[in-house]
Parts: sequence; C-alpha cells; structure tokens
Amino acid sequence: MNIISSRLPFLPLSLILFLSLLSPSPVAGGERCHPYDKKVLLKIKEDLGNPYHFASWDPKTDCCDWYVAKCDETTNRITTLNVITADFAGQIPASVGDLTYLKTLIFHKVAKLTGNIPSSVTKLTHLTFLEVSWTNVSGAVPAFLSQLKNLTYLDLSFNNFSGSIPESLGELKNLEALHLDRNKLTGTIPESFGKFPKAPALYLSHNQLTGTLPESFAKLDFETIDLSRNKLEGDASFLFGKNKTVQVIDLSRNAFQFDFSKVKGFSDSLTLLDLNHNKIAGALPAALTKIENLQLFNVSYNRLCGEIPQGGELQRFNKYAYLHNKCLCGPPLPAC
Repeated sequence: MNIISSRLPFLPLSLILFLSLLSPSPVAGGERCHPYDKKVLLKIKEDLGNPYHFASWDPKTDCCDWYVAKCDETTNRITTLNVITADFAGQIPASVGDLTYLKTLIFHKVAKLTGNIPSSVTKLTHLTFLEVSWTNVSGAVPAFLSQLKNLTYLDLSFNNFSGSIPESLGELKNLEALHLDRNKLTGTIPESFGKFPKAPALYLSHNQLTGTLPESFAKLDFETIDLSRNKLEGDASFLFGKNKTVQVIDLSRNAFQFDFSKVKGFSDSLTLLDLNHNKIAGALPAALTKIENLQLFNVSYNRLCGEIPQGGELQRFNKYAYLHNKCLCGPPLPAC
C-alpha cells in the first residue's frame, strides 16, 4: 500500500476527491448515442463509399459527437443529419430512411450527388425540414414526399429535377416554405397549391412552367411568391389586394397579361414588386403611392401607358424601373 492510500481514511473528503483526479480513471461507461442509430450512420457512410467528409464517424466513439449528426438531448436519438459543402460522389443512400427519429435532413452544396431522392425517406415520419439543394440530383420531383405530413420546410432548389410538379405536394398542409426554384420543371402549377390552409412562401422561379395561375390563388395570402423566369401567362392581378399581407411578389420574365389599372389596392407590407418583361397593360395604379416600405420596384418591358403617379416611393426608383413601356411618362421618365 502506498503512502496516499494508507492515509486516505484520515484525510478530508475534499482532499480525497482531489487526489483521485490525479490517478488514472476508468473509461466512462456507456455512450449517449443509441446503438441502432450508430449502426445506421455507419451503413450510410459505407453506402457513400466511406468519404473523408465522415472521417469522424469512428465506431469506437460516441456518434452523438460525430460531424454533421446531432442527437436529441433527452432521447439521445439522431434527429439531424446536416451534410453541407461536401466533395463526395454518389446518391442519397436508402439507409437514410432508417434514421426514424430524424427531424432535419439536409444535403446542400454536394455537387457530385446524383440520382433521385430514395422512397425510403417516407419512413421519416418525424421529419419537419427536408433540403436537397445545389446538387445534381435529377429525375421527377417525388410524389411520395406528400407522405411526410409533418414537413414545414421543403427545399429542392438548384438541382436538375424535371417533369411536372406533383399535385400531391399540395397535401403538405403544414408547409411554411416550398422551394422548387432553379430546376428544369415543366407543366403547370398544380391546382392543389391553391388549397393550402395557410399559403407557404412559394419559390418556383427559373423553370419552364407554362399555363395560367390556379384561380384558387386568389383566396391565398402569400408572404412571398416568386414565379420569375418561367413561361406563365394570363391574369395574375388577383395576387394583389389591400387585404393581403404579401411582402414579395416577383412575376418577372413571363408572359402575364392583364390590365394593371384595375388593381385597386396593395399590401401595406409589400417590399418587393417585380413585373418586368411581361405583357401587362393599362396605367400604373395610384394605390402604388401608398406603399411605404417598397425597396425594389420594376415594371419595365411591359405595355403600360400614362403618367407615373406622383408621391410615395415611385419617384425614388430610377428610369430603368420604367423603361420600354408603350407610353409611360412623367418623373423619373420624360414629362408627358
């Protein structure tokens, strides 16, 4: 027996604890991560070819401490898989669907990610946030995503998705934001998108969508609606209204055609209104002068006519916001 241990019974408790810190301690028993989730994560790593991005995924360590994975502090189940800016090739593994407690799944800026979204994600019934963006994932937007009833955020932007938008996405009643922009989507905007209980922020820009807007959009109050750079046509005037609370409307570079002068009111919250490169006729409504927080405004390349209303924010924008119309005049354009 050494000197310290022989005298322990006579030492104060605080000193005993201090001395114990100086001695080698045994490995802490048990890790936080659930063994099933750990097994699934290792399968995901294997399915992706064991890329360096997942180098910290060591079977000998606690998977709650692994890079891009996050455990719930109470249940210790994996709830987040957040893969951002990774340089590995492959497809989203079907094994992702076995992380059944996932709430957030993100693949963002993984340029060599190809294939499509596996149907196994429908097993992720707790999922609220799904993002697959800035990748080379392609094929049709999966209709089975409508089975993820708890989704509040769906972002499939900046990919190579093609074909039409599934009607079934309109069944996602809890959506707060839907990003399908910057793909190669064709066809019309689904009629079901006009039946959301609460309109999500809707981003459909930079596709090849055709046809008219669903008439049911008139009943919705979007916070943001970006339909720019498509081939949409017809009347879009019902997106405006004094009773709306919309903040961003971007309809630029389409073929919308309606009489703008018939619009009698605008949302007080409107900060961006971009209508450039359409076939919109009539005069600019005087109600535009009552919008107090307009930060961006562009009606160039249309068929508008008459004097630009005086007051409000309209004269703050330069001539390029008004150029190439049939006969618009008045500041900041030449006098009528």
